[in-house]
Amino acid sequence: KIPSKVMDDVDLEALVNDMNSSFESLYTSCSVQTESTSLLHNGQPPRPAAYHTHAQPTSQHQRLCRSQPMHILAVRRLQEEDQQYRTSSLPAIPNPFPELCSPASSPTLSSGSFPQCQPSGKYIIKIFSEDGMGKVVEIPADMTARDLCQFLVYKNHCVDNNSWALVEHHPALGLERCLEDHELVVQVQASMTSESKFLFRKNYAKYEFFKNPLNFFPEQMVALCQETSGTIPPSQLLQNFLNSSSCPEIQGYLYVKEMGRKSWKKLYVFLRRSGLYFSTKGTSKEPRHLQLLADLEDSNVFTVITGRKLHNAPTDFEFCIKPNKVRNEVKELRMLCAEDEQSRTCWMTAFRLFKYGILLYQNYKIPQQRKTLLSHFSAPVRSVSENSLVAMDFSGRIGRVIDNPVEAQSAAMEEGHAWRKRSQRMNILGSPSPLHASSLSGVIHRTQLWFHGRLSREESHKMINQQGRVDGMFLLRDSQSNPKAFVLTLCHHQKIKHFQILLCEEDGQMFLSLDDGATKFTDLIQLVEFYVLNRGVLPCKLKHPCTTVAL
Repeated sequence: KIPSKVMDDVDLEALVNDMNSSFESLYTSCSVQTESTSLLHNGQPPRPAAYHTHAQPTSQHQRLCRSQPMHILAVRRLQEEDQQYRTSSLPAIPNPFPELCSPASSPTLSSGSFPQCQPSGKYIIKIFSEDGMGKVVEIPADMTARDLCQFLVYKNHCVDNNSWALVEHHPALGLERCLEDHELVVQVQASMTSESKFLFRKNYAKYEFFKNPLNFFPEQMVALCQETSGTIPPSQLLQNFLNSSSCPEIQGYLYVKEMGRKSWKKLYVFLRRSGLYFSTKGTSKEPRHLQLLADLEDSNVFTVITGRKLHNAPTDFEFCIKPNKVRNEVKELRMLCAEDEQSRTCWMTAFRLFKYGILLYQNYKIPQQRKTLLSHFSAPVRSVSENSLVAMDFSGRIGRVIDNPVEAQSAAMEEGHAWRKRSQRMNILGSPSPLHASSLSGVIHRTQLWFHGRLSREESHKMINQQGRVDGMFLLRDSQSNPKAFVLTLCHHQKIKHFQILLCEEDGQMFLSLDDGATKFTDLIQLVEFYVLNRGVLPCKLKHPCTTVAL
């Protein structure tokens, strides 16, 4: 006798077959294996392996069982086909919630509706140095500007002092800017023209505003300082710029070049997180009097390097806001001009802070954290070639390596004193002095990175501007007015000053002096070493040598 439970199952199964007879006729060619695979595709859990060990169904009635809901699958297929026919003649509608479904289960999603992925693979980048020489490197798509600079420092055995930068240079437009450390080099190259190029250069002023914010943000230009009578501490001032909830703004007069014209107009301008605005009525800040000049989100700020004559600028302190979509159209550029260098630096620094915010502070802290990790080393990190040098003692028959650092330092000092004594004896015996004009080309100071030979005053200004107007940036060069003298070019408070180094004679011996003989030096190396440790008559100590690198 058949139990009643089994009879109920059989009757229910027969009823299901009668209701889905029309659906089964559409898929008579489908096998059980195909149906089970489709069920897995629609998100059903896989069957245990023991289920497949049962006997294969031998009839149409036995092929349908409770564990295979054929009617649900048929309805789903019909719904999918109906949806495909319905949307085949219509454009694909992007799914507002792509994370809630997969592309295979969503027929309304097309390949163009998904967000574009990051580029992958290898790319060829050509980088130029200050001397015009270029080097081709192959980099991955996700390499940042900081990573590329570290790679070039390692390949060229440069001193890794975290002051190297990658510069985006547009010679046709006369613009250049320093890439932020987190920017992807491949993406920046995609927005450049064939004439544009990357430069590998030092830039000491990249994060100098974190160290001396008051030199970069004058009180009269920051609206938040005016409201509090200038009592905000430097740390709080930077926090207001980095914090997205605070609303500081930079304000002041700027010369703005009219679009498509050669004329300039002096306007009262406001720089906020939402963009750069100017007032149509004096210095009014009312919204009805403000008009948008440039957007910060899709633009970058550049320094104009072509000079004031090309754009007929009223001053030498010109900068530009260039939209990312603009490649080689001068008419689309927003040309601006400040009254002095400090004002221009303030506008450009605030633009970077408003655009990138806390990202700049994170980029600034990464090298600081690396220094903390390397603090257990007694000597600073130097280039590979310098680390390969060791102190040697050749006083005996066989040279030996000096392992004791105290002994090595004393040996170096004795060698320096001996060298100076030999030069003094040569001068007394009538031999030509190393400082004599006839042998200036052979003295040792010409091999130093901070000495640039017959460099003009304008070229020295250009080099310091490129590497950052920070306190202590310096270089030495030959004097153009006095062939027997040298010039020390020094930057202090974003102003470039020049100090003449003259030759003086005492007891038949020639010396160099920066203060009319009060402090005398036998050579330029000794002079530089002294003013690195002592300020003396200079406004600040020598700190950052202005150097060039060859790739």
